Amino acid sequence: MKELLDLLDLEQIENDIFRGRSPEERQQRVFGGQVAGQALVAAGRTVPVNRPVHSLHAYFIRPGDPSVPIVYTVDRVRDGRSFTTRRVLAVQHGKAIFSLSASFQVVEDGPSHQAAMPDAPDPETLPPALERLTPIFGERAAAEFVSRRPFDVRHATPLTWEAAKDPALVTPESKVWLRVDGELPDDPLLHVCLMTYASDMTLLDTVLLNHGLAWGDNRVMGASLDHAMWFHRPFRADEWLLYYQDTPFAGGARGLARGQVFTRSGELVVSVMQEGLIRVGDRS
Repeated sequence: MKELLDLLDLEQIENDIFRGRSPEERQQRVFGGQVAGQALVAAGRTVPVNRPVHSLHAYFIRPGDPSVPIVYTVDRVRDGRSFTTRRVLAVQHGKAIFSLSASFQVVEDGPSHQAAMPDAPDPETLPPALERLTPIFGERAAAEFVSRRPFDVRHATPLTWEAAKDPALVTPESKVWLRVDGELPDDPLLHVCLMTYASDMTLLDTVLLNHGLAWGDNRVMGASLDHAMWFHRPFRADEWLLYYQDTPFAGGARGLARGQVFTRSGELVVSVMQEGLIRVGDRS
């Protein structure tokens, strides 16, 4: 968790210009949730603390290079009486790799309703990710995979690798409990940035789960294309959150996934939509 918090603690190098880094890992490209979370940090640092973010819309433009820093430039689009709008561009090697628009709003009252939280077993009754992944990848590879995720993630539905082996496990929805593995400070912007990071970890898996496909299969290649989030209520990323995900459409080598994030008490706190590139063919 400390490393993740360090990643989100951007260096300010000029007015409205920030620099972020990537973990020292042998990854081919920057994890999409990382660049989205860092971009939201950059935007949020230019906005008064009494205006929490309520939505973001982002595009993944090019794969990020994890070996060099990412520069985030913030455009102060508008500062209104109730809403503040920011646009962020992430740049590497002189080219844009990611763009984000975010809107912030003063806290106001209004009509209120929400979707019902789906049924799911308590997270404590579910096996940790390492226990689920070890029979699939082996102890060493599973431990390495889990060590790269600073979240405790517990699946209440099949994993893509399980469904790829057993057609009876194919399903169009996914239920995942998650929380940051440790206690966080009381910084609302930090909690939404961490959820932004986590929202990209399992969302496109739902598209594969619907077709009995899995990442790591030589036939499957994918990448996030765009990402949108709406933050409805305050929440804590170090407390259990249920990430309910489904997939309303796939076609044209793209898959659409949507998610709803609920607190343990049943409050809907975040809604998510993502479209991803999903190509299937013989890549051996």
